[in-house]
Amino acid sequence: MINALSFLPFLIFVPIIASLLCFWFKHNRSVILISVVCHSLLLVVSVCIFIDQANITQQVYVLASWAPPLGIGLSVNSATVVLVLLTSVLTFFYSVYSFIYFKDNPKQPLFWPIWWFLIAGIFALFASNDAFNVYVALEMIGLSAVALVAFDGSINALKAALRYLFVGLVGSLFYLMGVAILYRTYGTLDFNQLPTLVDANPAATLALLFITSGLILKTAIAPLHFWLPDAHGSAPAPVSAMLSALVVKCSFYLIAVYWLQVLPEHAPKAGYYFLGLLGAVSILWGSWRAFKVERLKHLIAYSTVAQLGYLFLLFPLAVQHTETTALYGSTFTASMYLILAHAFAKSALFLAAGDIIHQYGHDNLSKLSGLVKTSAVSTFTFAIAGASLIGLPPSGGFIAKWLLLSEAIETQMWLLVCVILLGGLMASAYIFKVLNIAFSTPSQHANHQVTHKQSAMAWMALVLACCAIALGFNAQSIMAPLMAPPVVVDLPSVHSMPSVHFMGVFV
Repeated sequence: MINALSFLPFLIFVPIIASLLCFWFKHNRSVILISVVCHSLLLVVSVCIFIDQANITQQVYVLASWAPPLGIGLSVNSATVVLVLLTSVLTFFYSVYSFIYFKDNPKQPLFWPIWWFLIAGIFALFASNDAFNVYVALEMIGLSAVALVAFDGSINALKAALRYLFVGLVGSLFYLMGVAILYRTYGTLDFNQLPTLVDANPAATLALLFITSGLILKTAIAPLHFWLPDAHGSAPAPVSAMLSALVVKCSFYLIAVYWLQVLPEHAPKAGYYFLGLLGAVSILWGSWRAFKVERLKHLIAYSTVAQLGYLFLLFPLAVQHTETTALYGSTFTASMYLILAHAFAKSALFLAAGDIIHQYGHDNLSKLSGLVKTSAVSTFTFAIAGASLIGLPPSGGFIAKWLLLSEAIETQMWLLVCVILLGGLMASAYIFKVLNIAFSTPSQHANHQVTHKQSAMAWMALVLACCAIALGFNAQSIMAPLMAPPVVVDLPSVHSMPSVHFMGVFV
């Protein structure tokens, strides 16, 4: 029987090959055929890895029989199998949407090689088991994302892309400095080997702080979110969806890996609470800015800042537990479930916004009154995807935020309880602001002339929104893979900092 772990290299090599082929064969039909074949392969591989995760006996796939630290290892765990499958599903929808979105765009042949390179970087990051390989994946993601943000060539897009490029390079520099310190201290960058070499060397703490600073900048958590609204708001709709649903989650995932798996012994006790504080600030500030802006895509982008804040509540909640408990399993499950629900909901919102822009030629909220009459499907998509962001039942967002709220109550962290509840109320404010405009009577001077009719894009966004709602049904069976393999955790308490093995994988 073939171990599903042996399929991991395909997740990286297939998108890279697709990028090269799309660069060589620029004809539209050839690109469609290449994309269909490659996406089909990625879906099959991702499903096989997801189904067979319980039967995987080895935790690291060694390329070319060169074991770490000299060789390159690819790993899989209960988190990455979910993230890999999520990436395969969402990128398939994005690509189909992009074929319609760029149908009449003469720059379309330039889009696909960069697009596939971005996909390769995301898969490489989730599969990497080495700090330097992660850096390479971050650079693949960052450079290709910058190129896609600037794709339409407008002044606003170029400014946003340059700001994104600067932030990405600074973040990568901080990350690389931390990696260099780790290698100088321990002589290895393998995620399996580093926890076994833990000592009292303060250089590792300095490395963790450098790495965290770089990754927080890339995650766009407040107050370092200044680059995200313009970058996501200026990018083409499928690119905005990719950046919000997947790219920023990559950096958060790495922060969690370093703090809870690789270097927990060197993580300052106050650092867990500081990360939680940044999350709380992001929830409140991102929600407020989303309510105040006047462009639809900027509203959705600021909503991303707010929703990312919920993920950072993982850290202060995890540090409250002093031993292996089911409660920590729920904390991890809540974070993963929120990633899933937010990815589907935010993808639906950006894709619906893309359909609206194709019809109206803009996304100025003041000029979208009566939107429901001309874009009923997109309006409905915004409503049900927004319900998941608010955390209304029976959506996936409700399950995730209910788990987080239960954790906060159980640990008596009442400030987080208030933040979670207030964040939901503020999310409802900016969601209903859009719906109120959509259902209002247009003024006599409003221009509702539709220049493009792209109903297929609207229906695709609706499917993703329905997926966000569907996550709330039979949640127990959906959460079961997130809890496997069994979690064996020795969590840091508020009094001490014992070893942590994140997600029950490297034990």
